[in-house]
This record gives sequence, structure tokens and C-alpha cells, in this order.
Amino acid sequence: MVEIDSVTFAYRKKPPLFAGLDARLEPGTIYGLLGRNGAGKTTLLKLVSGLLFTQEGQIRVLGLDPSERNPRLLEEVMFIGEEFPTPPLTVRAYRALYAPLYPRFDGGEFEHHLAEFEIDESAAMGELSYGQKKKALLAFGLAAHTRLLILDEPTNGLDIPSKGQFRRLLAGAADEERVIVVSTHQVRDLEQLIDPITILEAGRIVFQHGVDEITSRLRIVHASEVPTGALYSERAMGGYAAVVPNTDRLDSRIDLELLFNAVAASPREIEALFATEENR
Repeated sequence: MVEIDSVTFAYRKKPPLFAGLDARLEPGTIYGLLGRNGAGKTTLLKLVSGLLFTQEGQIRVLGLDPSERNPRLLEEVMFIGEEFPTPPLTVRAYRALYAPLYPRFDGGEFEHHLAEFEIDESAAMGELSYGQKKKALLAFGLAAHTRLLILDEPTNGLDIPSKGQFRRLLAGAADEERVIVVSTHQVRDLEQLIDPITILEAGRIVFQHGVDEITSRLRIVHASEVPTGALYSERAMGGYAAVVPNTDRLDSRIDLELLFNAVAASPREIEALFATEENR
């Protein structure tokens, strides 16, 4: 559904952020996009949604170039950013203005999501807190049923109960026709939902694998000392938490923070491990 081929992009008077970036995103999945600050996660999401334009290479979403702003594509793309301007409208008026742009928008579902988040349709968007605005926009985005849903730091500003509500709603939104991309630093909020895991580093995708594949090749262990052959380790209660090759094919729970740190610390070793396994 989303094809990114040899994309180069740079902001004015700065070195290229991407040079020859390639990626594929297929429907039926909730992609988790991880990366350091400044790695280009938000820029990549804006390129895919047509808010920024490539300098070289091409992007295709549903076979169309997002930079052309084709209405047939725009009605299939929903981008909810970390920062979002909101018009001086009530939630009800916001819906009336923007819902017609999305042919599969489900008003009943929108009302259900608002009730779940405890947002009143008569509330003025400008008077809502950051977290309340985020919940109203998430409710709208989920109800629009676009084939590409992009969420940049969706849990920022949400309190603990709201994060749980959002996870339930997002899990229910995934289907075989839809690509959902979630860019987040709050990996523990969503690590039971996002699959596959995509890590962006130094202008390229250095890691993109499904959770089952990851847990078959890597294992999280806790030990009093750093295990021999550990790809990454850090201090933890009672000793160390470490990422090691899963040579014995033992079950292990994924820890996205440890995984990200392991990829950042040992990218070549992990890339070689996955390449070796894929070729067996």
C-alpha cells in the first residue's frame, strides 16, 4: 500500500535527512515507528501523507503520489500529529465540517469513541486541554476509516485511563484493508499492539521485523552478571537486563525499550543475525 523508493529529503541549508530511503508498508498491520529525536520520524510521516515533498525518489500510497494532493488519496489518509492546530469550533461543528471529506466516516462510532474518552460534543475545541483535544482528534481519526492512519505520538497528553481506552480502540481499528503507523517514544504504552517494529536511524530504516520473528531470534534475559554474547545490557533490579541471541528458541517477552537500545548499540550484529536466520 505504501511504497517508498530511493527517497532523498533535506531541509534548507542542512545535510540530507534521508538519502536513498526505501520501505514498504502493507495493510493489516499496526507499524511501530521508533527512532531517536531528530531521526526523521515526523518528517517521514509528513512525506508519506503529502505534507512535505521528496527531492529525489518517489513515494506511492495506494498507487498515487501523495505530493499531488489528489482528492481520491486525501480521503484515504488521516494524519494526527503531535502538534495540531484546532479551529475555533465545537467538537460537533468540527465533525460537521470535516466528516464529509471522508466517505466511510462513521458518526455512531465517533460518538461512541467520544463517550469512551468522556468528551462532550458541545465542548469548544479551543477550550479543551491538550489531552482532551488529542482524544477528540483520535476519536475522529479512528471513526474516519481511512485506509492509511498515521499517528505521531498519540499517547502524549493522555492520562493512564485514557491510554488504556486508546489501546482498546486502536486494537479494534486494525483490519486487513488498513495500514496504521504509530510513531512513538512511549513504547511501553503500545508494545502489545504495534507489530512489526520499524527503527529509523541515521536516515535509513535499520530494522523492520515482526514481533514473532523478533522473539524467535532475540531473547530478553535477567541475570546477576552480563551474559556472555549479550548484544546489549543495562542495569536492572538484582543485576542486568540483556538482549541475547535466542539460540535455544526459548519463549521471551519483547521489551521495546531494550530492543531499541540493542539495535542502536549493535546494529551490524543484529542485522547480521536476522540476515543469517532469513537465509537458513
